[in-house]
Amino acid sequence: MSTIIRIATQQDAEQILEIYAPFCGGDSYVSFETQAPTLEEIQQRIAKVLQKLPWLVCERGGEVIGYVYAQPHRERAAYQWSVDVSVYIREAERRSGVGRSLYTSLFKILALQGYYNAYAVVTLPNPASVRLHEVMGFEQIGIYRGVGYKCGAWHDVAWYELSLRVRENNPAPPININALLDSSGLEYTKLFLTT
Repeated sequence: MSTIIRIATQQDAEQILEIYAPFCGGDSYVSFETQAPTLEEIQQRIAKVLQKLPWLVCERGGEVIGYVYAQPHRERAAYQWSVDVSVYIREAERRSGVGRSLYTSLFKILALQGYYNAYAVVTLPNPASVRLHEVMGFEQIGIYRGVGYKCGAWHDVAWYELSLRVRENNPAPPININALLDSSGLEYTKLFLTT
């Protein structure tokens, strides 16, 4: 059964929501959302991200088993070379290398687009996520202490940073994901075959 990593489509929204929803409510503090978004909200999020940045899914046998995306780090112009990244994996596929494969593909695309810095936040404690980010080369750069209250407790959030490429003076603005795909000849729906 082949596994592919590709750009997300609106048709993936339902499976993305299946993966994400358990992190929103109940006894999970991984996401600080306290209710799962609606299908329409997920579709809107995908569309918004894909206006400029990548949203990738890992698909095996027609099932989305994980996803990763980037969004602007901050709105002010001097931040334009930095992004925040998030990755979520279906429970049965965790610790199987899917997260590493998704992040590897995402970071290749972001570097090609002209981004220099990727930031990730990890709600603590979360040893599996900490391990994934450290394996991917992220360095912890700070902790927001007691920044979120969920599941009956205050939670710290660790910030992680990854340099995507060597920083240069006078960098060109990052290019849009769609312009990159059009100019590079990368097939829009199937980016990287993983197995």
